[in-house]
Amino acid sequence: MADVTYYVAMPFLQDDSGSPVAGAAEECQSPTTALRRAETMSRMAGSIGAVAFSRSGDPMLGEFGDAKLLHKFGNVPDDLSGL
Repeated sequence: MADVTYYVAMPFLQDDSGSPVAGAAEECQSPTTALRRAETMSRMAGSIGAVAFSRSGDPMLGEFGDAKLLHKFGNVPDDLSGL
């Protein structure tokens, strides 16, 4: 199977100690949709920010490359290597 690219928007919240934590990621149809959704997520109550990113790979093999950041909105961690 050919590689597939997924576009994702993911909000960030704060836990009880004030540390940023990733919220529920949402798959989007396109990079533009992911950017718009992430921007909206960054403005939602309780959110401190959001990111839009993409990942490409072969879902049949379960092999995916590293996430590629499209944009950060608001106050999100600098280290997003866990994406």
